[in-house]
Amino acid sequence: MIPALISVIIAFGIIALSVTQITISNFSIVGNTIKGQQAFNVAEAGVNYYLWHLNHNNTDYKDGKTTPTTPDAALGYGPYVHTYIDSDGVNEGTYTLWIKPASTGSTVVTVRSIGQTPDGIKKTVEAQIGSPSFASYGVVSDGALWFGNTEEANGPVHSNQGIRMDGANTSTVSSSNTTYVPPNGLGDNGTNSHTGVWCSTTITAPVNCNTRSKSDWLYPVAAVDFNQVTSSLCTIKKVAFAANASTASLATQANACTQVPTTRTSSYLPQRSTTYSLSRGYMIQLNTNGTYDLSYVNGETDTATPYTAALSLQSVATGIAIPSSGVIFAEDNVWVRSNPTYHGRVTVAAGKLASTTPSKYANIVIADQLLYSTKNGTDAIGLVAQDSVVVAPYAPPATGPFTFEVDAAVLAQSGDVVYTGKYRSNSTRCTRGWTNANQQFVFYGSVATRQTWTWTWLVGGACGDAAYDATNGYISGIENNSTQYDYNLQYGPPPSYPLTAGYNFLSWRQVLTHP
Repeated sequence: MIPALISVIIAFGIIALSVTQITISNFSIVGNTIKGQQAFNVAEAGVNYYLWHLNHNNTDYKDGKTTPTTPDAALGYGPYVHTYIDSDGVNEGTYTLWIKPASTGSTVVTVRSIGQTPDGIKKTVEAQIGSPSFASYGVVSDGALWFGNTEEANGPVHSNQGIRMDGANTSTVSSSNTTYVPPNGLGDNGTNSHTGVWCSTTITAPVNCNTRSKSDWLYPVAAVDFNQVTSSLCTIKKVAFAANASTASLATQANACTQVPTTRTSSYLPQRSTTYSLSRGYMIQLNTNGTYDLSYVNGETDTATPYTAALSLQSVATGIAIPSSGVIFAEDNVWVRSNPTYHGRVTVAAGKLASTTPSKYANIVIADQLLYSTKNGTDAIGLVAQDSVVVAPYAPPATGPFTFEVDAAVLAQSGDVVYTGKYRSNSTRCTRGWTNANQQFVFYGSVATRQTWTWTWLVGGACGDAAYDATNGYISGIENNSTQYDYNLQYGPPPSYPLTAGYNFLSWRQVLTHP
């Protein structure tokens, strides 16, 4: 009996020891799991913090610091270490941040956060954070839109009022209203009510209104806030000030946006005169090598053609390097063209921000073709005008077959994006019209306008230089045109381009290695 009892005691001892070891091991595993989860939670707090930070300062990739000057090639700017104190006041550890913008001016930021508990357990989380800009649309307007049957819309289109879509569309067409009354000349006579997006049943070619798919016509949807552009122009001006030592101190002043220094830098062009003139300002010629040439525009006779005859130009400087910020702000009107293409990323903004008189707001005039050297997202031109962005009547070729092209994201804060219907030098005379099928206008980029957008005008009768079309009557502008959206702009707009909403997470993942 005694040997048997001893054997049982030994067996139970072995079992008890094994259970104890397993229990201790499980406690260790559970403890490590809890600590690992704690480190993960701290890392997640880091990316949440930087989402908040970007929504309050969308151009800061250095966590409010000034260093490092040069980012790490793989990780970006950092490391920035924060102690994480939870809501109960307990020190849960630290998170270390690395912030990497995708490219100059892009709204996509990659944030890597390394969470570490007080006893050294680490977890890493990486998130892509981005914000939609006004360049997220092929065409977006605060007013009503009308695409004629010879006009094609490529990319998302939105109006805060309503849209008559007689032309072809390749993406969503949305309105903020269930119904609206189109203004006279923008789809109807100003009295009839229509659904938020509609087409005329009389249109049967090239797209048949009665049989076309309308599944991507959306209404009502949330409105796009154009009021944000006012503060965005101020932000662009501050970026221009900060880019040069001679004006950098102005960028931090409370009244920075109403400052009008006379110093010209590569990023800031002062007002030409305290007396405003629509026919005076600057010509910016964007060059293939990523520089720009600058001239004074001392006068404009827009009935002449081409731009060299229409504009009185005085050379100021050539081969000016585009600022590292990618921003040029002019306190005056701007005319722009490319020579012959542009390679790089730049935003040209025009605003007389010290003026509160709308008739004295600054405009941007497209004086000639404006072309990218590539269409893969490497090149981007932003044009942001306090008033209007206008395609000049002397910009397309005067006669003969042509494909006239403009590559840009354009935004009119308070005015229009248009081919002008009347000459500025003779407001009673209709501008040139082109109606032949071999005379084409291609707009590649994005249009955002507070009021009207159009490349053509139906002028109602013989008028100046308007061209006659047997179907539609007299036309100012290029009748055969297409507005093609540059999808590279969706989360890679030009530098400092105005945003329509705050930052959000685009993607999120745990990284198994660190940093």
